[in-house]
Amino acid sequence: MEIFIIYIAAINIAGFVVMGVDKKRAIRGAWRISEATLFLTAFLGGALGCTLGMQHFRHKTKHWYFKYGMPIIFIAETFLFLFLYHMMS
Repeated sequence: MEIFIIYIAAINIAGFVVMGVDKKRAIRGAWRISEATLFLTAFLGGALGCTLGMQHFRHKTKHWYFKYGMPIIFIAETFLFLFLYHMMS
């Protein structure tokens, strides 16, 4: 269980950071992180970090699939994690 918590914390920090890095690259006109990579980070458990990064950096907030998709993924992950926690205890 402890490893799971460390993983979730790390992937959410990574999600937050990847949104910030992509925003910085967008401003500079540099090579960007693909939207598929951003969503993959969310699907791997980092939806909360990605959502908070979107809001903090004001990045991808005009794209409906990010604006609504990231929070939906977070809600789904929350239910999944709670279900798995219940099954394990």
